[in-house]
Amino acid sequence: MALPVAFFAAFFAYPVAAIVARGLKVDGAWQFGRIAEVVSQPDIRHVLWFTTWQALASTALTLLIALPAAYVFARFDFPGKQVLRAVVTVPFVLPTVVAGTAFLALLGRGGLLDEMWGVRLDTTVWAILLAHVFFNYAVVVRTVGGLWSQLDPRQEEAARVLGASRFAAWRKVTLPALAPAVAAASLMVFLFTFTSFGIVQILGGPAYSTLEVEIYRQTSQIFDLSTAAVLTLVQFAAVGAILAVHGWTVRRRETALRLVDASGTTHRPRGAGQRALLGGVLLTIAALILLPLGVLVQRSFKGPDGYGFTYFRALTSADGGAFLVPPIDAVGNSLQYALAATAIAVLVGGLAAAALTRRAGRFVRGFDALLMLPLGVSAVTVGFGFLIALDEPPLDLRASWILVPLAQALVGVPFVVRTMLPVLRAVDERLREAAAVLGASPWRVWREVDLPMVRRALLVAAGFAFAVSLGEFGATVFIARPDNPTLPVAVARLLGRAGELNYGQAMALSTILMVVCAVSLLLLERVRTVSTASTGEF
Repeated sequence: MALPVAFFAAFFAYPVAAIVARGLKVDGAWQFGRIAEVVSQPDIRHVLWFTTWQALASTALTLLIALPAAYVFARFDFPGKQVLRAVVTVPFVLPTVVAGTAFLALLGRGGLLDEMWGVRLDTTVWAILLAHVFFNYAVVVRTVGGLWSQLDPRQEEAARVLGASRFAAWRKVTLPALAPAVAAASLMVFLFTFTSFGIVQILGGPAYSTLEVEIYRQTSQIFDLSTAAVLTLVQFAAVGAILAVHGWTVRRRETALRLVDASGTTHRPRGAGQRALLGGVLLTIAALILLPLGVLVQRSFKGPDGYGFTYFRALTSADGGAFLVPPIDAVGNSLQYALAATAIAVLVGGLAAAALTRRAGRFVRGFDALLMLPLGVSAVTVGFGFLIALDEPPLDLRASWILVPLAQALVGVPFVVRTMLPVLRAVDERLREAAAVLGASPWRVWREVDLPMVRRALLVAAGFAFAVSLGEFGATVFIARPDNPTLPVAVARLLGRAGELNYGQAMALSTILMVVCAVSLLLLERVRTVSTASTGEF
């Protein structure tokens, strides 16, 4: 427990506290009256309202569209299921800036729909909502579908035998059992959309701003650290409340259900109704996920002289002036950073999961919630906090390459913990006790009892940590050096510059990042086990 606590204290709590203190302290005195002053401003109230409204709308729309897919993946067996599960997860591990870029290519000025039918939604709320559904679709499919696949179907069948209609049996038997998973998925989608940055930054325009976007604007453009600190505290309080409720729903799900082996609950679609449902879900995935990704690829190959590799070849030159190095170098930088971040995340997250398995109490539950905070607390604040706080011994890291992997690891650790924790809790405690009685040290117990059982879950956790590290943008945009940009930072910088060449290079880099993430997820699907697939977590 000591290493995870020290890691989060040094690289999360300290930088966030430093940036808040820098904004709210004047001549050594705290200016808490600034909070009410900032929140009462009309433009800030509008930001708070839009942040909350679009998060609620995005959550409702995501549930409406993704729940049928959760059922299909949980109950149906069909060709290409594993590949399709990886495909629907690709948007979630892509940087939000790339998700925004995909919808910009589809819905924006000069986008596919604009060219074909004159439909343009680049600065409307609908574009933001659809992009959020695109990004969070997999959260519902995996969280709800994972639990749904383990619910005993005989309970619903018994209700049907007793005279209940199909809908009544689902409403009275299955839905109450799914409620904790639906609530957990809803809270996670609300959390990700409440703190949305890249999507709103690209698609929203000046009229639409979430808290995260406003924190970035106040920090990097207006240089008003006081207002940014207040907004960080507001977001921190909101995220803390969301995670507290999420932790309660997860505990309910873990203790209230009797589950079965998921391998025996799937079947081929039966009857016209089930085949129509499968077809509808496949069409939804094609329109919502494959089409934006396909447009991204199409734009990366469509050059001024027709289709070809013009934009990809342009990535090998630094003549455009956007970078000190050729943009293609961002691929190697991102892979190196992501590998280092994965190693850190697996070490810290694995130790944290092991500690949470062996201990109980309020402190442990509180630390479990703390591990999730980096997913919701402003990444912009964390990145800027790194620059301010980690600039003197013994943590003078501003000139060190390790700063980027540390920031990326903060996002990867929660995925490692959420993937490994249910599997570790499933290990029979009597095996550990027997090994200890026979004289094994705690380290040997872990190596010879726990590790063989969780090895594949550890690979899945490492894969997710690698994928999300590749896509981290909010903190990296502050700390990545100009001569060592990451892929998301390079995409955002190219999109921020005028010109068809810059836009095409952004599409080409986004396509490369999408392919790397897709390959990683396909490999993950090959090592997923029943235990890791059915916990209701990622």
